Amino acid sequence: MAARQEGGLTGRTAGGPPPPDDSALVARAQAGDTLAFDELVKRYADKVHRLTYKVLRHEEDASDALQDAFLSAYRSLPRFKGESTFSTWLYRVAMNAALMRLRKRRDGMVSLEQPGDGSETRAPLQIADWARTPAEELLNSELRVALQRAVDALPEDLAKVFLLREWEGKSNAEVAEILEISIPAVKSRLHRARVALRDFLNRYFAERAAKGGRAAGPPA
Repeated sequence: MAARQEGGLTGRTAGGPPPPDDSALVARAQAGDTLAFDELVKRYADKVHRLTYKVLRHEEDASDALQDAFLSAYRSLPRFKGESTFSTWLYRVAMNAALMRLRKRRDGMVSLEQPGDGSETRAPLQIADWARTPAEELLNSELRVALQRAVDALPEDLAKVFLLREWEGKSNAEVAEILEISIPAVKSRLHRARVALRDFLNRYFAERAAKGGRAAGPPA
């Protein structure tokens, strides 16, 4: 049976040349080849949508941010110098597009972090140990919604690191490259984000217990 030939930039017959890599597609797109940019969109649309949805937790907003990200990437592509990989640069563009929409939700919200001088080494909040909280308590839908609100209320610099590190599974080095910050800054901001969320959980469980709900802290 003859091999089926597929169209498009990535299509090839059996034994044909490999599909072009990102750098080749970027160079062609920068030279005005719109089909090359279309191929980059196809390659990364799902990953970008996953990121925008994790930031926004709303399908319509995530889809809008996806469109914003690729439109911004297309307009900015002539200025892309290849100092990072295309995927790293695109993640940065997508994160900014999603956060621009998220900012609209933050009006009137109180930051989870305590006021400070803005340094990376501010003292952590004093929190109780809730590591032994039952898994089913952590997974209930009410808490998931509350946690999403808590993440939304994180300061933007902490939210970026937390989303990329914890939800996207990026390494500290990858997060540092995407956000153009140092690895120590990634570690510091991730720690502060975790502390703020843990403090939120302590208050959440305390309020549940006060209202007659099941206490979730460690047994006495």
